[in-house]
Formats: sequence, structure tokens, C-alpha cells
Amino acid sequence: MIQDHTEKVKEILEEDVWGALKNFLDLGVHFGKGDKEIHITIGLLLLLVLAFIATSFVLKWLRYLFTRRMEVDDKNKFISVFKFIRYVAFLVVIVLTMSAAGINITILLTASAALFVGLGLALQELFQDVIGGIFIIVDKSLSVGDIVEVDGKVGKVFEIKLRTTRCITRDDKVVIIPNHKFISETIYNYTQNHKTTRETVKVGVAYGSDVALVTRLLEESVLGQKGILKNPKPFVLFEDFGDSALMFAVNFYIGDSFSDPRIKSAIRYNIDAKFREHKVSIPFPQRDVHIKSN
Repeated sequence: MIQDHTEKVKEILEEDVWGALKNFLDLGVHFGKGDKEIHITIGLLLLLVLAFIATSFVLKWLRYLFTRRMEVDDKNKFISVFKFIRYVAFLVVIVLTMSAAGINITILLTASAALFVGLGLALQELFQDVIGGIFIIVDKSLSVGDIVEVDGKVGKVFEIKLRTTRCITRDDKVVIIPNHKFISETIYNYTQNHKTTRETVKVGVAYGSDVALVTRLLEESVLGQKGILKNPKPFVLFEDFGDSALMFAVNFYIGDSFSDPRIKSAIRYNIDAKFREHKVSIPFPQRDVHIKSN
């Protein structure tokens, strides 16, 4: 008799505890009426938190599974792409969790359609940058250490992120480039295929100058200059008969395009010194003005 009474009390207590817990989980905010009613409760929020924790654990495990045997460079690229995948995965988890909790997702999507359109237009360039970052990472059109020219500025890439690429210029300034520029505009990559690039210094000499002497002096101005490669060998081109000068170009190869301005400056110093020594003049534009009087 006493045992039966104890069991009944125990059942009543359990029912009270579960009832109190259920009432607590059902606390929240309610929107709408009838079939279109939406319930945002403590239970739903806890379910979302648990779903986020479980999804985060699964994504970390998948990232470790895919990157454990990758090289450092490829691993960093995969992690950048994986960040975008993680955002999409969390969004899908939110939708599925709310749908499983009995919330009509269609109502939410319909109610927020105008908001989504506005966000889409406002974040259009952001999405372009993200897509551009994925293309850069996947097709390897750009790598850390590449020297690129964007909008007339030359920089060395030191960091590639999902939305932006960061370069340091020749005057030690950081340029942040949106990734959509790399898929929508023409970008010069000096070191995409190899590190060696051909550079040119142009100069004009006066008409009547000894072109053979000018050619020899230009060749001597680059031979032995620090930073210039001996192979391929530098060469001189007689480019054109200009308005006021004979146009020459000395072409040479270097292994570090980032130091290009200093090398060209040193060559111009050499050319000026040799031309002065051998009396070769560099002309300036001249015009003859004829005045007619009545």
C-alpha cells in the first residue's frame, strides 16, 4: 500500500517536472495568427544552439580530414574556400532546424523577400568579391609572391583572402584589392609563369649620331649591372626615327621585377655618363617658327 502511494507521488512529481520544463521551453514570442503563426521559443533557440555546435564540430572534422595531407599553401587556400562553405552550411542548418521545429519557412521567406532583394543589391559587389576569391584559389591564377599591376600600381602579393587580396607596393604601402577585379578586369601578372621578366630603357639621340657607337654604349651600360641576368643576353633595338631624335631601346632581363625602378635608374645613370664621355647628345624637342609680315 505504502509502495503504491510512493510510486504515485513519484509519477506526479515527474509529470510536474516535465510539465514545468515543457512550459519553460515553450516560453517565447509569438507572431501571426492561425496557420501563419510563428513561435520563437526558448526551446527553439536551444535547438539552434545545439545544431550550431554539432554543425561546427562536423565542419572542423571535415576540414581536418581534407587538409591533413595538404601542403601549407594548398591548405591555406582550402581553408579560405571552406569559410564560405561554412557560412552556407550554417544558413542551411538554421532553415532546416526551424522547419523541423514546426515553423513554416515559406512564410518567413515571403515576409522577408523585399529585405533579401535589398540585401542582394547592396551586397552584390561583396558576392562578386567572394566568387572572385574562390576562382583565384581554385584555378591558381594568383599566388602569394606574385608581382601584379592593378590600376597602374605594381605590388607583390602577400595575402589572399576570400574577399580581398593584399599587396605591398614598391614604396612599402599596402594595397587592398577587391577580388572581383581579378575576374572582371585585365590584370598584369609579371611572375605567373616564371620569375624572369624583360624590361626596357628607351633613349633618343640626335640625328647624325653614330648609331653603331650608340648601340655599343647602350650594351655596355647594362653589362655588369647588378640585378641584370647574363642569360638571356641584353640587346639593343633601333626603334624609330622620331620627330627630334633617333629612338633606341636597350632590353635586358631581370629575376626580380619588384626592384625594377632601381635597376632602370642605375642604367640611365650609366647611359648619361657614357654619352657625355663620347659626346653623344640627347636632343630635346625643337620647333622652327616663321613669322610672316604683310
